Amino acid sequence: MATFQTSSSSPSAASSPSSRRRTKAPPRRPSSESPPRKMRSIAEIMAVTAPAVDQEQDDSYGGDVTYDGDGHVDGYRDVACEKCGSGERGDELLLCDICDRGYHMRCLRPIVVRVPIGQWFCVDCSDQRPVRCLSQRKIMHFFRIEKTIDGTEKPELGQEETTKHKRRPRSLTMKKRSRRLVPFVPSKDPLQRDAQLRTLASALTSLNMKYSNDLTYVPGMAPRSANRSMFELGGVQVLSKDGFETLEHCRAMNRRGEYPPLVVVEDQFQGFTVEADGPIKDFTLIAEYAGDVDYLKNREKDDCDSIMTLLLSEDPSKSLVICPDKYGNISRFISGINNHNRFAKKKQNCKCVRYSINGEVRVLLVATRDISKGERLYYDYNGYEHEYPTHHFL
Repeated sequence: MATFQTSSSSPSAASSPSSRRRTKAPPRRPSSESPPRKMRSIAEIMAVTAPAVDQEQDDSYGGDVTYDGDGHVDGYRDVACEKCGSGERGDELLLCDICDRGYHMRCLRPIVVRVPIGQWFCVDCSDQRPVRCLSQRKIMHFFRIEKTIDGTEKPELGQEETTKHKRRPRSLTMKKRSRRLVPFVPSKDPLQRDAQLRTLASALTSLNMKYSNDLTYVPGMAPRSANRSMFELGGVQVLSKDGFETLEHCRAMNRRGEYPPLVVVEDQFQGFTVEADGPIKDFTLIAEYAGDVDYLKNREKDDCDSIMTLLLSEDPSKSLVICPDKYGNISRFISGINNHNRFAKKKQNCKCVRYSINGEVRVLLVATRDISKGERLYYDYNGYEHEYPTHHFL
């Protein structure tokens, strides 16, 4: 067993050149001084801290707010869904700001995709107007349909006749043929057309909306000068001359009260949806996406489920969106596909395409395949950006 000697018992060790000196230990803290205080844990802080409540929420509860031992507001611990009767999944339970009744987001009809921002009211407490039937006179006033002087309708070329071209001499060089927009073919029966417009007018009035087939620029939002295709990051495809003629032809038909053969129906799960009331050919111009134009930065916390991207600028503060919450047309009610379902792509039968028209960016809704009568219209809400939550879509 080895033994060690200290430097005091071995004088030769101090004189050896290979010996090492021990470093001096730091001076000890006097016993009278207290040790440094440690920080409290989060559990200790939460045990003595009451949950924070906004002043507005404090007033809505009637003054002082009391909490139970678990930090829940008294009177709201046993709230259950009025539809399914379950109180589970509290993060999906919405409370009406008037009657304080709870509803699961998935139990509501139509299903609520995300938690609304601000106040929320249930169906019994909301001021949503019931769907009502409008007369033919009100329909013409609602859609601003122009009346013909002699009372006869002008004959229009059919879809097959408008697609005919004069034969031109072809060269031996093969070129890629670009697809050409074709105008929609309205229903021939005037009564059927009136019934189609009546469903759209009833859906718009139930949401307190007004009909508009154009982009609207409201003071306080984005001006028209901000919607320039030159501001688009990467550029926007320019609508061809034939496509512009098709667009103007469709708008002329709209002014006469002729619209695509579509009806707006109310589904208990999806709310208002759009169905084809007649056959629609592939690459048919269905409608132009209409609504208020606003900056994206002003709508980041907007819970509207139909906001459409209009302009993606290199400067994010100048990006524009279309908000059909006050003005809009039938494009407001077309449903979106579930991007998390591998079978959802089969349901998609139309898409939104952005074009540069006279230096401005506009969004056109175009059919991507032949649509049969009775088929519902679907398009991808995340066509340009993958930010909209679609996992609750059917």
